[in-house]
Amino acid sequence: MNLVRWFVVQIIKLGLGILCRIDTSGLDKIPLKGPLIVYSNHTGSIEVPMTFVLLQPRPLTGIAKTETWDNAFMAWLFNLWGIIPIRRGEADMDAMRKTLDSLKDGKILGMSPEGTRNKTGKLLRGHPGIVMLAIRSGAPLIPLAHWGGENFKSNVKKLKRTDFHASVGNPFIIKTNGEKVDKITRQVIVDELMYQLAALLPEEYRGEYNDLKSATTNYLMYSKNF
Repeated sequence: MNLVRWFVVQIIKLGLGILCRIDTSGLDKIPLKGPLIVYSNHTGSIEVPMTFVLLQPRPLTGIAKTETWDNAFMAWLFNLWGIIPIRRGEADMDAMRKTLDSLKDGKILGMSPEGTRNKTGKLLRGHPGIVMLAIRSGAPLIPLAHWGGENFKSNVKKLKRTDFHASVGNPFIIKTNGEKVDKITRQVIVDELMYQLAALLPEEYRGEYNDLKSATTNYLMYSKNF
């Protein structure tokens, strides 16, 4: 990690420690090396720097909409972090290539299958883009659920600390057994991923995936070797 990147991480870590009470579980499940897709719910901006700090010292990248680079500070910060810009609403093959290359280099890739912020904290229906990325890269996935961060901005205005909770699930890979992965299948698979995320969240945050009895794992294969 270069000096500027290290310094920024330390400043963010210090700031989050002052502004938040951080409670985590399962971080020891994160593999120490090798490609990995860490996917999470998306409630606001606080979980991005929080996740970046929690997963150190592993090299980490992520995907963000190109519009984020319209903000000069965010552009500088995301470039420092090595975040990959993606054009939403189209097949951005350049972003796909860069994402696959980052996994090939053994980095952690952070993703939010919801595709947009859920402002209430409750899970939205997942988008299947993560599925083909995982299949093409062969990288294992691991769910990282968080809650409490949706109150961050209002708490700051009240000069109140935010209780930020994070919980990590078990790693797995997607197995298709040679089956053709069409649009319907991709949605089935991403729903299986999202149920794994929902199971880590308190009931009031599960949203579209509240009924855990409907969860399946037909396309998920767990192993202690990831």
